[in-house]
Amino acid sequence: MPFTPRLVLVTASSVDEARKLTKGIIEHHLAACVNIIPGVESHYVWKGELRKDAEVLMLIKSSAEEFETLAGYIRKHHSYECPEIMTIPPKEISPGYRSWWDEVMMQESEKVYG
Repeated sequence: MPFTPRLVLVTASSVDEARKLTKGIIEHHLAACVNIIPGVESHYVWKGELRKDAEVLMLIKSSAEEFETLAGYIRKHHSYECPEIMTIPPKEISPGYRSWWDEVMMQESEKVYG
């Protein structure tokens, strides 16, 4: 069954939180890989207040087909009231990496929020 690759961007409050989210995401087969990128400085308005926070960016290699399940898992386990969860469709993927991504995403998903 083919899938549609998606890069999912999520910010977390700390490396520890990102690691906990990543563990569940991978264990539940909601993504093939997650990169944890520390050192992000985010500037935004939250509830009328200008904010600046140190965050960690998670770059999640998943699929359009898993997006709603993945987003539900993140919303349930994330510390933020309104976590950033957005997708980017990759324009091109090297054949070897795409083959690996296909293989991992085709594995039976537990689809359990745990």
